[in-house]
Amino acid sequence: MKAPDRTLQRTLSLRSLGVATRTVAVGPSIVLSCTLYLAAGMLFAAAEPRHNAMPRAAGVVPDEATAIKIAVAVWEPIYGVDKIAAEKPFRATFADGVWTVQGSLPKGWVGGVALAEISKADGRIIRLSHGK
Repeated sequence: MKAPDRTLQRTLSLRSLGVATRTVAVGPSIVLSCTLYLAAGMLFAAAEPRHNAMPRAAGVVPDEATAIKIAVAVWEPIYGVDKIAAEKPFRATFADGVWTVQGSLPKGWVGGVALAEISKADGRIIRLSHGK
């Protein structure tokens, strides 16, 4: 005698994630819980978004003026607006893919100045310092 056809149904509830679900029974004792969104798709959707921006041939920091603006924006919260303003004019030199930006002191003054090394390719701050 054949056992009664029993189909167990189980619903995978993803309502807390805002995903609709539906249950489909397939054959005896085989149950598939299908979601409208694939679990793999949900994992990738939760990941950080990717952008299709193309890297600039000139780099993120293409010139001296941009390098100086970045350096000043980083220096001011660290060393103070007045101290950095007193080191004008700023100089920027470029070598081996890195902008080196420095402040300057008035003629005859002794002391150090702010220094920043910034990657031309991605704008990363490589080094910050201030001489004494």
